[in-house]
Amino acid sequence: MNLWEFLVWIFWVYILIACIWIFITVIIDIFRDPSLNGWAKALWVIFLVFLPFLAAFIYLIARGRSMTERRMAEAAQAQAAQNSYIREVAGASPTSEIESAKKLLDSGAITQAEYDALKAKALA
Repeated sequence: MNLWEFLVWIFWVYILIACIWIFITVIIDIFRDPSLNGWAKALWVIFLVFLPFLAAFIYLIARGRSMTERRMAEAAQAQAAQNSYIREVAGASPTSEIESAKKLLDSGAITQAEYDALKAKALA
């Protein structure tokens, strides 16, 4: 096997992995989408089974924006849950964070703008 054949082989393996990744992502999104009813989900899956490339491309074109919005909402929700958990474990409530920021402001360690930013962050 020469170098050219090896590079072509690597290219096709990459294409295969990319296609599998796209199909899995589309199937996961179909089942996580609350706006699709059971029949619509079943039709998309049947379409993906019988015409996988065409179905995946149509799904990405037709529902790509909502797919991205759902992913972003899930990421924001996960980040909020993680922040809440960290605050709970650390024992820092918003009230105690504001109190400590107020002490820093009174001692002159931070400015009023920094205090306002810390307060807004604690209340978020």
